[in-house]
Amino acid sequence: MDSSPTTVAATPTGTFVHAVVDHARRAPEATALAWREHAVSYGALVRRATLERERLAHLPTGEPLALPAVKSPRTLALILACLLERRPLLLPAPTLGEDVLDKLYAQAGVRHVLTAGKPPAARAAADGARRCPGDTALLLTTSGSTGTPKIVPLGAAALDRFTGWAGRAFGIGPGTAVLNYAPLNFDLCLLDVWTTLARGGRVVLVDPDRATRGGALLDLVARERPEVVQSVPMFYRLLTDAAREQGRTLPSVRHAVITGDSMPGALLAELPSVLPGARLYNLYGCTETNDSFLHEVRGAPDPGRPLPLGQPLPGVHALLVTGDGAVLDGPGTGELYVSTSFQSEGYLGTAAASGAFVPHPERADGRRWFRTGDLVCRSADGALTLVGRKDFQVKVRGVRVNPQEVEHRLLDHPGVTEAAVLALPDPVAGHALHAVARRTPGSGLNSLTLRGHLARGLARAAIPSTLLITDDPLPRTSTGKVDRDRAVRDRRTAA
Repeated sequence: MDSSPTTVAATPTGTFVHAVVDHARRAPEATALAWREHAVSYGALVRRATLERERLAHLPTGEPLALPAVKSPRTLALILACLLERRPLLLPAPTLGEDVLDKLYAQAGVRHVLTAGKPPAARAAADGARRCPGDTALLLTTSGSTGTPKIVPLGAAALDRFTGWAGRAFGIGPGTAVLNYAPLNFDLCLLDVWTTLARGGRVVLVDPDRATRGGALLDLVARERPEVVQSVPMFYRLLTDAAREQGRTLPSVRHAVITGDSMPGALLAELPSVLPGARLYNLYGCTETNDSFLHEVRGAPDPGRPLPLGQPLPGVHALLVTGDGAVLDGPGTGELYVSTSFQSEGYLGTAAASGAFVPHPERADGRRWFRTGDLVCRSADGALTLVGRKDFQVKVRGVRVNPQEVEHRLLDHPGVTEAAVLALPDPVAGHALHAVARRTPGSGLNSLTLRGHLARGLARAAIPSTLLITDDPLPRTSTGKVDRDRAVRDRRTAA
């Protein structure tokens, strides 16, 4: 089996969802899901999905359904049932408030909300909802960090292409164990869960109640021995700290994929000692386009350099576009535009008019491009590196500053494990930067030393007005990223 992540995959016969059923027919006793010390076979999973399909048969056809994505085998069986019935399914985070859920249901045109094992809950009809594109399979949502989450419809053909690539890329086949850390409403599950099930593998589901307990994660990985792990840096931080404390390694992992956030250099340098048999990758993508770039870390990682985005996946095209709308051909920095064979056709609801999905800036092709909002730097050798978000840029005393660049510089210090930088309005400077850094246990790092580190790599305007040091973990969002607002505001208030 070819395990090179750059291999172009042939689309499996039929669809990825029918491949799950086919595997259940061939090997009904094979384990599909590992959940809370229990195993769920392929036969049991498909039998449960069949029962759920019978419930769906009584609902009006041609309408999207909704299912709050509470992680469990029953939820996965219900998702599988909807996919088999070709019913577009909205998967909102189960932690969203009722007002936000109501808005999402209305924009998607949802009239029935599903719960595993219970009759569907009927809702009032939504007026003016935009119909889903014809082959829509899943309706995922963005994180909602800048307001109401956006609804991202993903077509069945796009999902087939992605699962076809991912299965071959990471050598996932019958019996291959793959860890699923992400919530079920995340696009990361297209690899963790659906690629694995389509290829006959075993999905090791991380219980959300144990997702922030490093010792529990270490025990799970040691017991279930996953070969493929994909997760955000927070997971690797928790796992590495627990492994160091207990003097353990995890030799089963052969592919460790980092995604969703910037990886601190010091943490990256530690991973080979914890995962001695793993190839390490940086995977970049957006919910709207799915995964787009892959970089394999070869040799000893350099803690002082951010990971490149890597090479475009097969069928992925990318542009850097300057502030005046020109396509940048050589070295420089611009907004990243991406067009992939895995992407959405556009948002549903009010976000459809956001201007995120656009033609080529210079009308050079007929592709549909997605404006990522990420600022990316291309070096002289063509390597692409993430700089920060276009919409995060602020002016401090008239100088344009990107707070994420300051975060990256903080994380470059070997004594820093987590960092958050927030720009707040200031009556004199326009904006002022405020930062919090969590130091490595026993490092003795202080703010004076850290300010010196920042001053050696940043312009004066980018040095935070306040820089607090903490020994406590920084608060996280539901996606596992540092919650900048809470991290900074809470500690400024406490100080």
